[in-house]
Amino acid sequence: MADNDVLSAGAAPAVEASAVGRHDRPYLLAFVTDPETEAVLREVLVDAAPQGLDVRRGNVRAAVATLHKTPTPKILIVDVSGEEQPLTALANLSDVVEPDVRVLVVGDQENVNFYRQVTRGLGALEYLYKPLTRDMVARYFGPLVQPQAAQQEAVHGGRVVTVTGARGGVGATTIAAHLAWYFGVAARRHTVLLDPNLHTGNAAMLLDAKTGSGLRTAVEAPQRIDELFVERAAQPVADRLHVLAGEERLGDQPTYVAGAAGRLLDALRRRYNFVVADVPFAPLAFYRDLLDGAHQRVLVMEPTLAAVRETLRLLGLPSGPTQPRRAVLVLNRLGLPGGLSRAQVEQALKMKPDVCIPYLPRQLGNAASMGEPEAGQKGPFRQGLVDLAREVAFVRLLDSSMGSSKDLLREQRPRRRLFGLRK
Repeated sequence: MADNDVLSAGAAPAVEASAVGRHDRPYLLAFVTDPETEAVLREVLVDAAPQGLDVRRGNVRAAVATLHKTPTPKILIVDVSGEEQPLTALANLSDVVEPDVRVLVVGDQENVNFYRQVTRGLGALEYLYKPLTRDMVARYFGPLVQPQAAQQEAVHGGRVVTVTGARGGVGATTIAAHLAWYFGVAARRHTVLLDPNLHTGNAAMLLDAKTGSGLRTAVEAPQRIDELFVERAAQPVADRLHVLAGEERLGDQPTYVAGAAGRLLDALRRRYNFVVADVPFAPLAFYRDLLDGAHQRVLVMEPTLAAVRETLRLLGLPSGPTQPRRAVLVLNRLGLPGGLSRAQVEQALKMKPDVCIPYLPRQLGNAASMGEPEAGQKGPFRQGLVDLAREVAFVRLLDSSMGSSKDLLREQRPRRRLFGLRK
């Protein structure tokens, strides 16, 4: 594979009207093999495609058969799941589509070499592996589908995730603390846990971390915030995990300066891969600005009628400028004595929770009492965290260390890019 091919495939050129030439071409056409993938694409991309979104059931071979007889869309999403020779199938696709088509690929291989072959070798703009999440599609397919939109999220900088309880006591702080621990310790990504509750927050306590005066200073004097300030204010928990929290006297009321939250998040993003913020829902400007500045909101509920009512209200709030259409919903404490069943919760919400975590009072209680989150990182709770991490913070395959697949060994490496016009 030539070096210039590798370099040119790294950046996706914008889809321009002048590049398509004709008016009979559909804007976006997708072929997927399962209803779950179809549902995610429809939910996330329906507003991003200005001329409509056409999602059909079928694999890459169905796409070849269809496009052999119909005009090539400007943007094409194809599914190579289950293909014994997916690269060959994509090569066959290139024979029936027009050369300027922008191709996005979905598949079932979590493999760095396959990612490189599809994107750098064949010239597809992006590859995502299943199961798809709204966050994955919004982050990596969204900007390619709506190229004229202003890019709210900078290329460089960490990801901001807020965790909010539908009401007090549903376990949002516990989930936020353990999620931060998972990112920073288990996944070894530079992570900071932000607890904006300056009076009664206990996120730092769950990680056996110290509080300090830095957060109050950031709120009252945002002009002092820079990377050095962040390094001094955040307290270490582990090599790649820090906590930024305060514990002010109950009689003191810090004065929030407008814009402080945004400046703080910008500084934290330059220092950390992930910013996990435990943000209660309350009519405070600091909290509101943090929620609006997040890339992904997480809403935690428990299986009670009161939590269902508040969850429905919170789901109705408008999303921030860099967020998917709705928050990731976590049903915590499933199996709570006297609580609703999962089916009852789904019926009341008219939707399924994205992540379910069982009721584990002894395991999590011991972890909280000792300030040792690793004590709670096992069994069903750990699996819930893994599921949540996948929902809110998909990591590109180029960041993984997975080896090559057997499929790739059977296929010849392509020597030229098949999709996209050369620059």
